[in-house]
Amino acid sequence: MARHPWRWRLPAAMMMATVLVLSLVGSAQAANPVITSIYTADPAALVVGNTMYIYAGHDEAAPGGTNFVMRDWHVLSSTDANTWTDNGAKLSIGNFSWAGADAWAGEVEPHNGKYYWYVPVNGKGPGWMDIGVAVGDTPLGPFTDAKGGPLISDSTPNSSPLNIDPTVFTDDDGQVYIYWGGYWGPRAAKLKSNMIELDGAVVTPSGLTNFWEAPWMFKRNGTYYMVYAANDTNGCVTSSSYACQRYATATSPLGPWTQRGVILDQVSSTTSHAAVVQFNGQWYMVYHTADAPGGGNFRRSVAVDKMYFNADGTIQKVIQTKGGTTPPGNNKALTATASTSYVSPWESLAAINDGYTPTGSADRAHAVYGNWPQQGTQWVQYDWSSAVSLNQLRAYWFKDNQGIDLPASCSVQYWTGSAWQNVPNASPCGVAVNTFNSVTFTTVNTTRIRLNITSRSGYSTGLLEVQALSP
Repeated sequence: MARHPWRWRLPAAMMMATVLVLSLVGSAQAANPVITSIYTADPAALVVGNTMYIYAGHDEAAPGGTNFVMRDWHVLSSTDANTWTDNGAKLSIGNFSWAGADAWAGEVEPHNGKYYWYVPVNGKGPGWMDIGVAVGDTPLGPFTDAKGGPLISDSTPNSSPLNIDPTVFTDDDGQVYIYWGGYWGPRAAKLKSNMIELDGAVVTPSGLTNFWEAPWMFKRNGTYYMVYAANDTNGCVTSSSYACQRYATATSPLGPWTQRGVILDQVSSTTSHAAVVQFNGQWYMVYHTADAPGGGNFRRSVAVDKMYFNADGTIQKVIQTKGGTTPPGNNKALTATASTSYVSPWESLAAINDGYTPTGSADRAHAVYGNWPQQGTQWVQYDWSSAVSLNQLRAYWFKDNQGIDLPASCSVQYWTGSAWQNVPNASPCGVAVNTFNSVTFTTVNTTRIRLNITSRSGYSTGLLEVQALSP
């Protein structure tokens, strides 16, 4: 779990937690965040049969809270990675008689027909955090304390400066490994077959450049991958108060590791915690943001997005998607480079293709594109490095009642390779408020598409999102 020391070392918040309660056990349709009935964080993913499970912490901080309030863990499940069910709290601080507080980031690992849930908690003895382990007979439990005390604590030789965020991995030969750590202190060890004892010395893995916390380990095509949170400003974040997700690779489970790059940019919460899993032939990254209604740094929510590998085994950067129901077709805008004739210095061109679904045309909860004080015809454009097939463009107009209004008209053009041309057989370009306006047309193959926007007299125009969809 991402924890910044200047926050963690604050006194525990003395407050009544205000819980967002829509339902304690319910389903959510395809969208990010995947569950909004409660706030969920620090996800770990597990696939069993035809079901993907997410084991997540439960944020219960009050609105405006300045510390983490976490007392139990929930299990989310899906059979399609789109529709998610919250199965309720399946483990809590109360399951560990020796634990005092702080249900932080855990992970479940199957072994010998049982499921072992490794979790960091604030023990009653000296030290910051301990790692305990619970066990259950099914992915949904019930789970009970498997050891009766910490597996890892400050008294463990060579333990991390902060013993949090365990990731547990079983290699092809059956050997189980555990990685954990925070405050730039990654640690690793083997586990005995009973899953509740370390097997040998704790080691400090090398090569996890800029490691901050939240390791996640997996294997693909004989290569070991380690995903972890970093907060450096060397291509990761602009402020070390936030974090990104870097990854490293190795040829053996204990390293040495080679850092490969950033695969998840800074999210909307200061903390970042990710898991990676393959499900139904597709790889996914599971992470958390502050994007749910009422969300924040201590009221986070789980998101799920697809992840792709290059032919050489390197990982493409994950594109974060947000908001309501996934639109029909394949939104190629998410992989495009945007440009424009003009954007106001205080607005954001990047807002138009970040996957956000607005709540209405006056939605200022997110970044927006606007071209005040320009009038007449302006444009926004998407470019791709290679040709894509498109047959629909969807625009969500921004209207602030302060000089930016709905346009008088609009049109869509594509690049033929030598000139701009109107898309063939286009439907009318709509200018309705509070909805996506779709322009459909005969499929074109192009590297560029442009939305031309003509303003009403005396007004400028704006956009909240523009989607470019393939057949």
